[in-house]
Amino acid sequence: MNASHTPGPLPPDVEARPARLTVGVVGAGRVGPALAAALKLAGHHPVAASGVSDVSRRRAAALLPDVPMVEPAEVLARAELVLLTVPDDALPGLVTGLAETGAVRPGQLLVHTSGRYGTGVLAPALRAGGLPLALHPAMTFTGTSVDVQRLAGCSFGVTAPAELRMAAEALVIEMGGEPEWIEESARPLYHAGLAIGANHLVTLVAQSMELLRASGVTEPGRMLGPLLGAALDNALRSGDAALTGPVARGDAGTVAAHLAELRLHAPEMVAPYIAMARATADRALAGGMLKAEFAEALLGVLADGAEGGER
Repeated sequence: MNASHTPGPLPPDVEARPARLTVGVVGAGRVGPALAAALKLAGHHPVAASGVSDVSRRRAAALLPDVPMVEPAEVLARAELVLLTVPDDALPGLVTGLAETGAVRPGQLLVHTSGRYGTGVLAPALRAGGLPLALHPAMTFTGTSVDVQRLAGCSFGVTAPAELRMAAEALVIEMGGEPEWIEESARPLYHAGLAIGANHLVTLVAQSMELLRASGVTEPGRMLGPLLGAALDNALRSGDAALTGPVARGDAGTVAAHLAELRLHAPEMVAPYIAMARATADRALAGGMLKAEFAEALLGVLADGAEGGER
């Protein structure tokens, strides 16, 4: 399906299902409208959304046609299930404000999608009678209908009070996702694990493409695609056993040559290269792939490289 298309009509059996919920979205960024659209496909009824920017309003109109844009308090007044999909730093203030102004109704499901927080951030809403759920999709979002398709099989980090666990997991399944239970205290660590994998991967790929382009490669993306796809698949299947390359082999001379070229052509990448090489060397050593006699020379090159960058 083209990314510009909106989700199709509901299957007849879905429209007839009982006990469907009215759904509201507070924060029409990339995530909220996509989740609401997925819930619509499951037979729930998006009834209101709020967004500040013109971009967010257009996004909501594309993914949730005919759903009115209103103020956050009005979203809560209309919806039985409210998706709070605002940036992490804005979430505590939003929840406190909604609770203090009486916008939260007893029995209302309040769902945030932050990876960082569990349900503790929803404590003000809980005191007002709301039912708190933390459902974090482990997925990057584009703000288009392709996101709804990508939710199929997507893992969600789920945190909820024990009595709401089944309801939380059912909502994830209805959106096409796979629930993964995360304890409240483990949410920051869980989110750090995802950020290291997804966010830093983008940085590494972008750096690699820049270097290849500078070396004369005309289509770095085409060159990297098969290589990185295989590396990712191997890593997911085998973990550290998938390590390869000059660092894992202990080729100190090759690493020294890399650092020399980076200093000439991309000095801002020297420190990240050294940091990742050290981390790779540690894992290769622990896994028995990098022999101690090779590791000594390799770590010496990395140490010299780091000192050279501080001069």
